Amino acid sequence: MSAFRFSRSGRLLGAFVAAAALTSSVAPTAIASPAQLSADPVGLVNTFIGSKDDGNTFPGASMPFGKTQISPIGSHYSGWRYDDPKIHGFGHLFLSGAGCWEQGGVLSVLPTTGTVGPGSQHAFDTTVPATFDHHQYGAQYTHAGEVGTAGYYKTRLTSYGGIDAETTASTRTGAERYTFTDPSNANVFVNLGQANDKHSVTSSSVKVVGDRTLEGAIETLSFCGGRRYTTWFTMKFDQPFSAFGTWSPQGGLPGSRESSGGAGLRGAWLNFGALRGKSVTATTAVSHVDIEGARKNLAAEGLRRDGTPLGFDELRGRAERAWRTELSRVRVGGGSRDDLVVFYTALYHVLLQPLTGNDHDGRYRGFDDKIHTARGWTYYEYYSLWDTYRTQNQLIAMFWPSRAKDIAQSLLAVHQQGGWLPRWAYASFETNTMTGDPVTPYMVDLWRFGAFKGREREALGALLQNANGVPPAASQFEGRAGNPNYLANGFVEYDKRKPKKGMDIDQHHGGSATMEYALADCSLSVMAGALGAHTEAAALRKRGQSWRNVWDPTVTDRGFTGFPRPRVLDGAWHSDPGKPYTPTSDHGFHEGTAWQYQWLVQQDVSGALKAMGGKEETAKRLDAFFAYDKLLANHTEAVRKEWVVGPYAYYNQFRYNPNNEPDLHAPWMYTLIGQPWKTSTVTRAAQTLFTNAPNGVTGNDDLGTMSAWYVFSAIGMYPAVNGTGQLVLSKPRFPVVSIDLENGRPLVIATPGVDSAKNQFIGSARLGARQHDKVWVDWEQLSRGQVLTYTLTERESTWGTTPAALPPSPCGS
Repeated sequence: MSAFRFSRSGRLLGAFVAAAALTSSVAPTAIASPAQLSADPVGLVNTFIGSKDDGNTFPGASMPFGKTQISPIGSHYSGWRYDDPKIHGFGHLFLSGAGCWEQGGVLSVLPTTGTVGPGSQHAFDTTVPATFDHHQYGAQYTHAGEVGTAGYYKTRLTSYGGIDAETTASTRTGAERYTFTDPSNANVFVNLGQANDKHSVTSSSVKVVGDRTLEGAIETLSFCGGRRYTTWFTMKFDQPFSAFGTWSPQGGLPGSRESSGGAGLRGAWLNFGALRGKSVTATTAVSHVDIEGARKNLAAEGLRRDGTPLGFDELRGRAERAWRTELSRVRVGGGSRDDLVVFYTALYHVLLQPLTGNDHDGRYRGFDDKIHTARGWTYYEYYSLWDTYRTQNQLIAMFWPSRAKDIAQSLLAVHQQGGWLPRWAYASFETNTMTGDPVTPYMVDLWRFGAFKGREREALGALLQNANGVPPAASQFEGRAGNPNYLANGFVEYDKRKPKKGMDIDQHHGGSATMEYALADCSLSVMAGALGAHTEAAALRKRGQSWRNVWDPTVTDRGFTGFPRPRVLDGAWHSDPGKPYTPTSDHGFHEGTAWQYQWLVQQDVSGALKAMGGKEETAKRLDAFFAYDKLLANHTEAVRKEWVVGPYAYYNQFRYNPNNEPDLHAPWMYTLIGQPWKTSTVTRAAQTLFTNAPNGVTGNDDLGTMSAWYVFSAIGMYPAVNGTGQLVLSKPRFPVVSIDLENGRPLVIATPGVDSAKNQFIGSARLGARQHDKVWVDWEQLSRGQVLTYTLTERESTWGTTPAALPPSPCGS
């Protein structure tokens, strides 16, 4: 195996497949030939997937983990929705799939035509301030001919005589090319005072420099009421403008080179007269450090040595090559074109974040609001940890370990500079959005997959501080606000009146916070024990069973007894006002109910089985939760009628909610109790919610979390228990998956005869040349390169059903 180096272009695949076949006793044609593997993955990405029905993805251009994204702005709070009637402009910062408002869209740029000046005889009357509201001058557009793929976006603006707008990006810069049907009076409006509709611009400034350049700064209040921060920019055109002006809340001023001030309409217009060649390209760089950082980013990534801008097509080619390199690391064979588009678009969405934080010279703004320098590594920012700790983090750590190492180092930098670890870190500050302790399982998994190599002790120290303490009142971090009662009495109290620092606080969701703490503590116990901190590990392992302290064995619902239930400070069970407690209540659990959170006990499966009345009763409860009988009857209909209610319908539900994170791992709970065939039934059904359409992501994509869930389910393995490195196996979606590991060795997953039109189950499995009867495999085994081969059956199988086939619970009894 190790003698072969798998080529991303597939040149050596044939040789590898032959060797793999000898090792695994599977015929070469049963695994794959080069022709059977997917074509160029760049052309298989559809960036419109998830841009409707609150998937909240953006269709515009970005680089992998890029700092700059250029995408249309519409009326939706996330920036743009597929059915928005107008494009207000093309913004230069977007988050993919986040559920909060205030997600970017800063530096709104739009091409227009017509004269600009004082009086109604002009197309744009500078004496009327509302002229420069991008809701008013925004353009109609058509989806006909629209293109959204990795590194490139194109749409046709039907206003202003018709203008083709194209965008592409490098890591810290972006380029827009505007091609006018009538170039005789071409303008570009650059709007600093407006962004996404709910992204508040608190101050801005712009300066016209010479006849090709704009520079400025935009201060915004961001992400669910977060703190203010500043984005500096420089924008350079490939042609000179012949006239210009700026606007402010008082209106426009032709010939003005500067405008600055607080909130309100502000920007600049540039007129190119009779545009040469019908097209003009703007190349823009941004920085969170200063204007000099933006200039250096532009010089390094957007300009030639003589200072002229790189051509749009050259930048597009670079972006597509970068995406091809990253996406080609995972090659799949078989499936329809729609299957391939859904898979590669999911992988694309995974690789958009976290965002590059440092400028080209290494400087970045830290959590102490001071400027630091990353030398020889990349500082990353924007961490939606409550979401990404479940799927997206592990996918990057496994297949992009060099990125994961820098992500790990970035989190240590946050701790060093801010004093504590984050929960939902936006740019250079903590928003305190969501609850529980997501940073612990996130960082423990980074450790498990090797990202903290050489800095394990430092990471453990930061995590122990977080797990055992509470940040001081003056700190921007809220941390484990529920720790005082949790450490003393084993649960986070439910108290809706508890003051909070940001968007959320654990006591407002005491039931789920307790269960999240327990999961985090268990994962940290694994890390502590492996690093020799045995006293700490023992205490954390015990705390990993704290979910039992919010388990009320007397609650009955739908024929099942025993459910999680929040407790108030004195230990009494919470009761809904005027009625008995029900596990579909909206009290005490964050974005979910006790029905969904009851499965957040994967670290203690043995304890869960006992609490639920044994294996048989637990299986019946899972069947009710997934509407399993209806899945067998008609799985595509059942998932949409029984599971999916709405992207924000978190409460009064007793079914699986594929739109949100708390129960994403629940399909694999069947496997962990010894019924793996049912996991395959459920994942096959859930995959139908991901489609090649604008509404093809279920719920908010949450910075790649849902997309990563799809990728894991499609390749047939899932990181169900944080910190263990155990990947729980299930039936893959494709006949072959070939993963080019960063160490140059291939990981191949072969499933001859798989057909998503059929309900199939794993009959047997082989890891290399050996029979594999366990339902999980350690990443350490796979990371050296392996061939994992499945034989499928259309009948329920005994594979993985014995106690010896199941993984041990790290915090079980």
